[in-house]
Amino acid sequence: MRPAKYLDRTAVHVSAADDRGAMVVVPFSFRNGVIEMEVAGKPNAGAFEGARGFIGLAFHLAADARRYECFYLRPTNGRADDQLRRNHSVQYTSEPDYPWERLRRESPGQYESYVDLEPGVWTKIRMVVAGRKAQLFVHESAQPCLIVNDLKLGESEGPLALWVGPGTDGYFSNLRVTSPR
Repeated sequence: MRPAKYLDRTAVHVSAADDRGAMVVVPFSFRNGVIEMEVAGKPNAGAFEGARGFIGLAFHLAADARRYECFYLRPTNGRADDQLRRNHSVQYTSEPDYPWERLRRESPGQYESYVDLEPGVWTKIRMVVAGRKAQLFVHESAQPCLIVNDLKLGESEGPLALWVGPGTDGYFSNLRVTSPR
């Protein structure tokens, strides 16, 4: 992690090697509320073929940061020529028990969806979390592109983390959290 200037914006740069992702914990305890920020993700130079520019936000982190929930984007999928790949543009996971592979296998299409994305371009995301339900909004849309009605960690509380997947250069800007009083 390091401070950066990316596309005329002050940002935090987080990069991950091809074999694993990376997280930067934000020391803020979050239970319910709204999280907004802008992200730009793209595959690293020379990244492996399956790199998608995975970028998102983990929430409800456990003390050891091994257990968490996450919404993330796959920017290179947003405008792919393959419709099935497009349908995997945004994803919810709950690590380590519900990784994307398990959710896709057991509940196809329920925890991922399509939204128009471009790699390396600033994208505004907004997450609304209330109890066991979370919604992901992209590009200031009035409607969520992904709805999760059964957060796998239940009604939890814990820190947030800037999250990037394997082979990703990620940029984060303008993080804002609003929690109910």
